[in-house]
Amino acid sequence: MQKSILLIDDDESLRRVTQYNLSSKGFKVITAESGKQGLEHFETYSPDIVVSDVKLGDMNGLDILEQIKITSPDTPVIIITAFGSIEMAVQAMHKGAFNFITKPFDRDILILSCKKALELKGLRSKAKYLTSVVNRLTGTQGIVTASSAMKELLDTASRAANSEATILITGESGTGKELLARLIHEKSPRNNEPMVAVNCAAIPSGLIESELFGHVKGAFTGAVKNRKGYFRTASGGTLFLDEIGEVGTDIQVKLLRAIQEKEVQPVGAEKSMDVDIRIIAATNLDLQKKIAEGKFREDLYYRLSVIPLSIPPLRERIEDIPALVDHFLKKFEAPADVSFSSGALDVLMAYSWPGNIREMQNIVERCIILRKGKKIEKNDLNLIDKENPDSGLNPLNPLIPDQGIALEDITKTYILKALEKANQNKSEAARLLKIPRHVLLYRLEKYGL
Repeated sequence: MQKSILLIDDDESLRRVTQYNLSSKGFKVITAESGKQGLEHFETYSPDIVVSDVKLGDMNGLDILEQIKITSPDTPVIIITAFGSIEMAVQAMHKGAFNFITKPFDRDILILSCKKALELKGLRSKAKYLTSVVNRLTGTQGIVTASSAMKELLDTASRAANSEATILITGESGTGKELLARLIHEKSPRNNEPMVAVNCAAIPSGLIESELFGHVKGAFTGAVKNRKGYFRTASGGTLFLDEIGEVGTDIQVKLLRAIQEKEVQPVGAEKSMDVDIRIIAATNLDLQKKIAEGKFREDLYYRLSVIPLSIPPLRERIEDIPALVDHFLKKFEAPADVSFSSGALDVLMAYSWPGNIREMQNIVERCIILRKGKKIEKNDLNLIDKENPDSGLNPLNPLIPDQGIALEDITKTYILKALEKANQNKSEAARLLKIPRHVLLYRLEKYGL
């Protein structure tokens, strides 16, 4: 797509020459002969870059810079002038100018400056996009919790962040493994360098070595140029290997060597290259089971899990549910008077949450969009409990009498039945109900049982 430049200069001859030089390099150039016209064109055309002279007939170029930065802070502005001084250059930079060029200038200097400005703008735009994607996928910019188990986990993660030890994060899908990895990276001494996240399951087996370790030009058909690979791209920072349990045994050997020796050998290269990275891996699989089946190397497992962190599923920390609901209501900008009824919250607390926090985020967002009033009721949730598809608690197969029945009464009944069957043994009753013991204790206290 052709990039546009707004050129503001009251010197007609110089304006035409500059317009020609920029157009010849593929830019679409919009010209303005005054500051007022320049600001009007900026509002109308929304150019990618602005190039403005300082001395204009009706305005000062620095004032134009200031006004543009108020309405569009990400638009690069290049200032040109025949009356340059160090003081003026400093003032322009303080106001947000991308560059300050004095006349007469070589046309290549201006062209190079425009290209660099576009590169910076692109990087900033990509960073914002990636940040929004991360926040969307992980469900939150921070971990919202009232759970003592989660608080202990976060405390361990915080202490581990200051080390260089490899970390293995385990947990079901949707629990926020990548979010925890990012929090560790942000609290580590490497936080000024990138964290590169790699979904190992998404890379075809025939390409994973090249993707991780890089390749040299001509190493294989299609290798038309050198590739650094994720290990070297993350240099100085953190490499997050998500879904590590999906990696084949042939690559596991090379991964083990790369982690142990802190060096990689690109495909087709004759020599290895040093890498300076911190490794965090994650999986939702039972790696111990895969080791027993011969599908995962035991030595790689122990190398990865110097510090193991296990994120409990949402059903084991139901005390977090009200706080998470409030968080997502704010995240999706629900009106201040919109809330979940106590009945709806009871349903959420009783649900098994197979998709964990990611599923909760989607449910809250859906309820906000499709709500019938200010109060979101339990019938608005439309949950499908895959853990208990034939249960009378399943909204798709309810056993509800004509006169209706309170969900709280159903929950109490099942708790009392389980305790009776378990001879009042709370641990056994929790097993029968398929909930953790502390969740059962919470409900016993809540219902006064």
